Amino acid sequence: MTAARLRHGDQVVKPLYDALGEHVHHRQESDPEQVVPTVLAELGLDADLVEYAWTDEVDQAVRASHQDGIDRVGQDVGTPVIAVEGTAFFGPVISPAPKGQEALDLWDGVVAVAKYPGFFELKRSRTVGPVFDTTV
Repeated sequence: MTAARLRHGDQVVKPLYDALGEHVHHRQESDPEQVVPTVLAELGLDADLVEYAWTDEVDQAVRASHQDGIDRVGQDVGTPVIAVEGTAFFGPVISPAPKGQEALDLWDGVVAVAKYPGFFELKRSRTVGPVFDTTV
């Protein structure tokens, strides 16, 4: 992912995550030696990007990206990290992912809490595992 982003820019990140998620979570394909080249080919990305998966060549960039997220949100959280309206949060951790108006309503709530400087955390225990669906 990082090698592709460094070579092709940020615009490649979402399509690459989406394609990897499709293969790994929806199709249950678990062999990275097959999944990664397949996804690169599907997206028309350089086949040699697969080599970065087996080296430490972009590790410094991965660590820098991770540190950037942690610097924004603080040490007592995990990943993923998002930044909204100049405020960073751990999360979201949502399953299943909302669709349509539900997703827009949820995003409006995230934007609202990001605007409040004293908002820090909402949390509860998970009661369901990840749900990976493709229904829009």
